[in-house]
Amino acid sequence: MSRPSAPTSSDAIRLREYRARDFDALCELDRVCFPLAIAYSRHDMQAYLSAPGADCVVAENNGGVVGFCITVRAKQQAYIVTIDVAEGLRKQGIGGALIVEAEKRLASRGIRVVALDTATDNVSAIAFWQTHGYRKIGIRKGYYPDGRDAFAMTKPIAR
Repeated sequence: MSRPSAPTSSDAIRLREYRARDFDALCELDRVCFPLAIAYSRHDMQAYLSAPGADCVVAENNGGVVGFCITVRAKQQAYIVTIDVAEGLRKQGIGGALIVEAEKRLASRGIRVVALDTATDNVSAIAFWQTHGYRKIGIRKGYYPDGRDAFAMTKPIAR
């Protein structure tokens, strides 16, 4: 997958539903966005995408995948599995748009609380989540395969 360039005024970012043909692009983007110890394997990515209650919002630019957010829901709670945005396109509102759309979809399905985990040493991710209303509720010791800890975070959402 080639690295996308920054969008120009004619390069609108469009949010849409995940399609099976996006799978390779999602796997590649996840490998680029996260260290090898944290990036999902193809098997794990497929498992999350096909899990009961799974949803994936894709951000595209010029027909290419530049970001995505996978959520899984059960009863009135949901979990953000991952959010990935191409490095050259970060801090341009794509991640925020993905979260807003994912939360809107979850709320329409009766979800009241969204949870996630993020590395305690990932300062930019923590700031991103807090900006979007997520609050730390605890620490998961040794959460990541490389032994790093994660903050457990949640946010109530309304219909």
